[in-house]
Amino acid sequence: MSSLLKKKASELEEFNATLTMLSNWAKYILNAFDCPYSNGFTEGTNNKIKIIKRNAYGYRNFENFRNRILMTSA
Repeated sequence: MSSLLKKKASELEEFNATLTMLSNWAKYILNAFDCPYSNGFTEGTNNKIKIIKRNAYGYRNFENFRNRILMTSA
């Protein structure tokens, strides 16, 4: 299928890099649809903690910082 896409888009130089990337990563991209799990929850939790950390800049008490993270994560 990738050779068919390359033949159709060979006239458009803008898509050559995209087609190369898709052909190199096709196995991994398609595997993401087969797996029933992802790391989305972990990434979201890390993002929440980073936002709290950014807003709490200057706080000295780590226990308050920890409690704030636990309260928002519950």
